[in-house]
Amino acid sequence: MMPYKFAIDEVMTKISILREEFAALHAENPIEHVGSRLKSTESVLEKVARKGVDPSYAAIRQAITDIAGIRVVCSFVSDVYRVFEALTKQSDVRVIMVKDYIEHPKPNGYKSLHAIIEVPVFLSDGPVPVTVEVQLRTVAMDFWASLEHKIYYKYDREVPSALLRGLRDAADVAADLDTKMEILHDQVRRD
Repeated sequence: MMPYKFAIDEVMTKISILREEFAALHAENPIEHVGSRLKSTESVLEKVARKGVDPSYAAIRQAITDIAGIRVVCSFVSDVYRVFEALTKQSDVRVIMVKDYIEHPKPNGYKSLHAIIEVPVFLSDGPVPVTVEVQLRTVAMDFWASLEHKIYYKYDREVPSALLRGLRDAADVAADLDTKMEILHDQVRRD
């Protein structure tokens, strides 16, 4: 698990530098807040069993791409893509996969931009490429996802249909809020 912890440190440093650069050189900082998590060994092993992955280190590294995770919360949808672009154009960041749930939301209304990236972690015996899942989303998307997670946890994934409809409606409201806030933001920048 150590390389994954170090990979989180690497990417968090990159995001911290971007955040400081945006604050110093631009009129606004698109990054509201950043968080990270390292899956527990137990959680990784549960996912390995659930997906039927061979329990070897090589197979786990190949199949489980979210052991190291970072969430970047931005003010506006345009900021999500701006930060994604700034992070992934760095020469030592390799984009493995992108899932754009903003452009193509999940059926339940979930929105976020997910990127599986690979960064080198420099250990004493040389560099090791390590994958990190980076989720980028707006404040409204993050609020919705947090509520959705709490509801699914409380009901042990057996959520009553009325609550599911309510969550879907809330996702639409969050998307509408993002759109309205982006329009206001654009008007302020033009004035």
